[in-house]
Parts: sequence; C-alpha cells; structure tokens
Amino acid sequence: MAKRSFFERLTGAVDIEDDFEDVVPEKTLPVSRDDKSGWAAAEEEQVGHLAVDVHQTPTHVVIKTMVAGVRPEDLDVSITRDMVTIKGKRERQSETTGEDFFLKELYWGSFSRTIMLPAEVEVDAAEAVERHGLLIIRIPKINKDRQTRIKIRTTQ
Repeated sequence: MAKRSFFERLTGAVDIEDDFEDVVPEKTLPVSRDDKSGWAAAEEEQVGHLAVDVHQTPTHVVIKTMVAGVRPEDLDVSITRDMVTIKGKRERQSETTGEDFFLKELYWGSFSRTIMLPAEVEVDAAEAVERHGLLIIRIPKINKDRQTRIKIRTTQ
C-alpha cells in the first residue's frame, strides 16, 4: 500500500483505486448505439410502465391512464374478476434526426400495466372511454350482499 497523501491523512479519505482494485471489477459499456449487445439491446426489449390512477366508488372500480398518441386499435385491455391488464404501443412519429434533439423524455414503444383490483368485478359490464388522451375504464363491482328470493316449484 502506497503512502497516503497529506489530504487523505487530513480528511480520512481513502483512495478507492488502491484499496478496492481487486474487489470492484471494471465494467465497460458499449459506446455505439448501433451495437445491440449490452444496455442498448436491453433498452429496446423493455416494456414501458404505464402510470395509472385507480379508485373505487360504492358501485364501481375506476381506472384512469394517459394514452395520448396511441390509436385505439393499438390498445388491448383485458379484465378478469380481480385484475385488469392494459397493453399498447406508442409509435414514434419523428421528422427530426437524433443529433438535432436537445431533450428526449417521451416514451415510445410498447407499454403494459397489470392492476390488482380492490374488489371483484363484473367483467361483462365493463366500459372503456378515451377522450383527449385519457383512458377511463369503469367496471361495476360484484354486489356480494345482494339477495334474491326464488320461487320453489313442485314436480309431480
């Protein structure tokens, strides 16, 4: 181990390269985005996470999510009694080349979200409406307290 510098002795700092050289392996990432191995390939295979708001009323479960820029035919909503899955794809429509961008924050590509519901729902009575990029899914809850009386028939 080399002699510590005045600054290292004064502050108690440690030179990480000297003390942990064989513990922390050096990793290199591909520099070119054309190289499809490494982080660039993993980035393309990822599915975006869709942000949602979920609330319930006494009779319904309501899910809201922003799907601006997604055509209705590119959305897939599947519902079971206790879960909703929303999948889709937002296509990039750009006239600008990569080097002309100053900032790129919008998500383009596939996205998916599965939501566990707070109550069992009537799958067949669900409705979905998209307006100004906001998708609203309303699903009626199953009323477990509902009772009905049935007439008893006799057979001879």
